[in-house]
Amino acid sequence: MKQIIQSAKSGKLVLIAVPEPKVRPGHLLVRNRASLICADTGQVPRGHSAAGEVVALGKGTEGAFHVGQRVAIAGAGIANHADINLVPVNLAAPVPDDVNDEEACFGALGASALHGVRNMGLQIGDCAAVVGAGLVGQMAAQLLELSGVRVAVFDTDAGRLELARYGRAELAWNLGDGDPGEAVLDMTGGRGCDGVMITDAVDTGEPFALAAAIARDRARVCLVGIAGTELPYRDFMRKELSVVVSRAHGPGRDDADYEARGMKYPDGYVPWTETRNLEHTLRIMSRRKDHRLAVEPLITHRFPFEKAEDACALVTEKSEPHLGVVLTYGARERGPVSALRVPIAISGAKPKAGCVLGALGAGTMLLPHLKGQANARLHTIAIADGISAEYSGENFGFEYAVGDEDAVLGDDDINAVLIATPPAGHAGLTAAALAAGKNVLVETPLALDRDELNRVIAARNRSDGFLMVGVNRRFAPMAVRMRDRLAVLGAPKVLLLRINAGPLPPEGQDRLLGEICPFVDLARFLIGVPIVSVQAMAAKATRGACDDVTATLGFTDGSLATIAYTAKGDSSASKELIEAYAGGAVITIDDFRSYRVTADGKTRKSRPVAEQDKGHAAELGAFVDAVAAGGTAPVAEAELIECSLATIAIAESLRDGASVTI
Repeated sequence: MKQIIQSAKSGKLVLIAVPEPKVRPGHLLVRNRASLICADTGQVPRGHSAAGEVVALGKGTEGAFHVGQRVAIAGAGIANHADINLVPVNLAAPVPDDVNDEEACFGALGASALHGVRNMGLQIGDCAAVVGAGLVGQMAAQLLELSGVRVAVFDTDAGRLELARYGRAELAWNLGDGDPGEAVLDMTGGRGCDGVMITDAVDTGEPFALAAAIARDRARVCLVGIAGTELPYRDFMRKELSVVVSRAHGPGRDDADYEARGMKYPDGYVPWTETRNLEHTLRIMSRRKDHRLAVEPLITHRFPFEKAEDACALVTEKSEPHLGVVLTYGARERGPVSALRVPIAISGAKPKAGCVLGALGAGTMLLPHLKGQANARLHTIAIADGISAEYSGENFGFEYAVGDEDAVLGDDDINAVLIATPPAGHAGLTAAALAAGKNVLVETPLALDRDELNRVIAARNRSDGFLMVGVNRRFAPMAVRMRDRLAVLGAPKVLLLRINAGPLPPEGQDRLLGEICPFVDLARFLIGVPIVSVQAMAAKATRGACDDVTATLGFTDGSLATIAYTAKGDSSASKELIEAYAGGAVITIDDFRSYRVTADGKTRKSRPVAEQDKGHAAELGAFVDAVAAGGTAPVAEAELIECSLATIAIAESLRDGASVTI
């Protein structure tokens, strides 16, 4: 691997090949995706703020992190400008899904700014001054404002001051324009600033002189940058100002027991450690809130890691104006996953005059519910066996019954197609129906491999019709009830989904994918966040087909779902048992006939229902209504693609014996 080091002979920063580190207990191996060069902290040579992907876990870190997870890392000599870093568990934090790698690599620097904000001890409505509009100053100003504190920023660089205004500073004063004293008094109603943070990296005592001039009586001056030590004693004495020097990142920094050996501090005494500061910095970068820590405007330069020497020279030699200089390490290949073209945004169907439905095949539990759909005209059903077509057409209420699929796909009156053929034909027929501009409801599995899935995605992205997959269980009333209860219990959650399926027929694998896919989707629905990994194992096949499988799904919030699909059980036992564990509660659905919640030492059961409701009617109704209204798919199509990919990954994991990253 390669890493930036400082040459002992020349003193220059060079990119050289070094041995790859090995994981050890209490540590992670992290492959860098982005690292930040920050002149503010003097950590140019090695780096101290980066983001990457976990590639190996040391003993004792299981559960805290997982392979493939994106993390931000901190620490000089740890979060290096290098391909791979060995990182103590207390110096890493998960990156939210909606924070990109370049933003996440600001995490450690943000933790230092956040700890400085905490050391100021200000309250909502106070006024703070930030002296120095470099990276730390910019982030500190935003963090103060996010905390409800009014902010004034001081610097001599007009461009950086403009950034501070963009970051919601109430006053941005250019020190080259004269004394800011009157402006500060106007802003603070004559009191002066309640706290002053010095982030400037200068050799003189000028920042202290400025702090003394603009601070109110008995204010606190917090030193985060490296400033000269000439302190105007009389001015500080007259106002009885106190000075605090802020430790980088927060409590735990430079403590070998905490950082290297993973020791924890008691929460009651040290609630905000450097780990928690790092975690919170990343959390408030999330785009889930409009009012967020926005670091992307602070990036002025990006260099590929191969050009790291040029990037370091730019910063050390100050050859041109710069602020945030980011090294990028390229998109890492993830095997066959990289070939999957998942749609980012999909348009809705064009308005149609109601839902005119054609069906291909009769292998679905939805057909009995068709007659109850007031918005649907049942046009044509196509089944290769003419006798079966005639019977199904009459039995389920279709106007026409044919043996040729093209009669449905080529009919301009038909705007919706239900595909219920054997699994091997699902992807091809779905792509053909989408190409014909139809809205599609296809039974699981949508596709049997990645190539088929890509074919469907490509067809969907060119189509006016929308795509829906037969994942009826998410429409079941008990599943909706469980989802709503889990939503308020927090993460992580643990799900167990047991399917007492009975033996598979000779087509084995195809049916296995088709039958497991609805439970993958159900887990996705109940957890409510994306799937990131799949690990599957099979029991020894004794009767030909692989029909005893466990699959564990990992989710972005750290939740887990285990699907146990077996043919070994007795058919008199319930077929489907779903158990959810979260927030001190256990929620159980038994065969979609009974529902119970155990919490606070008590179990509450709903009255058993005489007939199962696995959501078939509601699923079909949602599809028909969406077609009739010309709207979007009832279930987010990207989510259906994600679940289809996760199902394919189960088959891949069974074959390869390894975890598959989604």
